[in-house]
Amino acid sequence: MSVHLQHKPGTQLAQTIHLRDHQFDTDVSAAEGGEDAGPSPHDLYDAALGACKALTVMWFARKKNIAVDDIHTEVVSDNSQERSGVYRLNTRLVISGSFSDAEFAQLTAVAEKCPVHKLMTRVTTEITTTVVRAT
Repeated sequence: MSVHLQHKPGTQLAQTIHLRDHQFDTDVSAAEGGEDAGPSPHDLYDAALGACKALTVMWFARKKNIAVDDIHTEVVSDNSQERSGVYRLNTRLVISGSFSDAEFAQLTAVAEKCPVHKLMTRVTTEITTTVVRAT
């Protein structure tokens, strides 16, 4: 899979993200020199975790016929020690529906196992950057 980004015309820093058939903008806040034209890269990182947890729980519930009606997910970040190598994300899922305590325990366990959670905590990510002069 490939993600493409390009500077959004008429903005200082914003980028338009092209991903499959989707398009959306990312930027930084005015305090950081941007125009807040979209979520920041940090926001997208945090949102990826919340989205993955909610989608994973919904997928599992559907697969196991557990009656989940809705999930409200909140991700709160603490970047106070990021420069020291620690970035904390606290997630909270509020799940509504008609399910037993045992099914709720299953949903809770599944929330801890979403692929992005695993990617963020158990996988070494190797990044290669190539910068090319436009011709």
